[in-house]
Amino acid sequence: MTIYALSTGPGISGLAVIRVSGKETFNVIKLLTSKTKFKPRVATLTKINKINTSELIDEGLIIWFPGPESYTGEDMAEFHIHGSKAVIEALHKSISSIKDCRLAEPGEFTKIAFQNGKINLLKAESIADLISSETEMQRQQAIRIMKGNSANKFNELRTKLLKILSHIEAKIDFPDEDLPKDILKNIKKTSSEVLLNIKKILEDQKVGERIREGFKIAIVGPANAGKSSLLNHLSKRDVAIVSEIAGTTRDVIETHLNIDGYAVIVSDTAGITESKNEIEKKGIKLALDRAEDADLKLIVIDAINGSFKGILKDLMDENSILVINKSDILDKDLQPELKQFNHVLISVKKNLNLENLILKIKDKLKNKFTINQDILITRARHRQHLEECLQCLINFEKKNTSEEFDKAAEDLRLATRHLGMIVGKVDVEEILGSIFNDFCIGK
Repeated sequence: MTIYALSTGPGISGLAVIRVSGKETFNVIKLLTSKTKFKPRVATLTKINKINTSELIDEGLIIWFPGPESYTGEDMAEFHIHGSKAVIEALHKSISSIKDCRLAEPGEFTKIAFQNGKINLLKAESIADLISSETEMQRQQAIRIMKGNSANKFNELRTKLLKILSHIEAKIDFPDEDLPKDILKNIKKTSSEVLLNIKKILEDQKVGERIREGFKIAIVGPANAGKSSLLNHLSKRDVAIVSEIAGTTRDVIETHLNIDGYAVIVSDTAGITESKNEIEKKGIKLALDRAEDADLKLIVIDAINGSFKGILKDLMDENSILVINKSDILDKDLQPELKQFNHVLISVKKNLNLENLILKIKDKLKNKFTINQDILITRARHRQHLEECLQCLINFEKKNTSEEFDKAAEDLRLATRHLGMIVGKVDVEEILGSIFNDFCIGK
């Protein structure tokens, strides 16, 4: 089956690119242009007509990519045409009338590239991340994964496990044969090296996932401290309702921001107070849960009337900034007990010292989420497979004696399988859909 799809964004534009991939690709070109020769990988200006007629659809560029030297590994072509809705629809309609041609599914071009061995799963995911990147950090991370260091590392570790697995299976299959005397020693040494490598990769504070999904900042504090006003200021728009009435915010309000290249999810939470109201109590619980899950907490209090004790004080840690609002009406020195904390005096209403707060937030993000290693875990499935691989290796080392070879071999097979699942070496059908469905249609 030959597939086709718009690869550029929908809507009116100066240029649109329609991709075609499959056995009928060159036939599609011939039927639309009445030409039988195209130089591979060279843009050719030509008239594009409706099938079996001389009616002109558009005049544009066609690039012909014979397989396997193409993105998908199949015969492939790109039609560069004017980006009007009418032109795109006319070309789609003409291609759809050709036998064995259909509209591509989301991510199908990249899925075919994976199935044809052009890319591994990590690179496929990094392509999707690059397309959807909204911040500079997300773009840089996607490029790092595309370079292949992570895939190479996981393949290297998997190869080491396969090697020692072959030694164990040789011992099982040929118990009477004279195998190298130091075989058990070498097996244990190699498995320990792999185990330590995986432990190190997992000790990453989930930086890669946070960069991809967004760093979580929770704004917490008592009612009427100015939490919602601060959220609106950071968002540069009215995200939350601001009122003098206590308890206006009862649910968690989220907004997505770009702070100095970091994707950030800022949550405004209900005021933390003593309350017997069931709805308010639920809002407070949500606030505390969100604070616990946050990468950074902005604990906002009123400079005049706000108290800082109990739950709020307990929330202060190295991942917190004490934000003292309404400093414009503060007519005395700050309370000594507040000065000991990492704090910043601001006034949202008067727009005072807010730039200093933003600088503190940036510093926290940079210090906490500096990338210290080349191997990045960017998705939950990567982490899950690595954690399960680690557990299998721990189980393997416990059984690594001459009397337990059979059981040890199974642990090692499972460990190898989990590493393979990350890059797509084995049994990946069940995860292909969830990966490639995140792509746009023409990719």
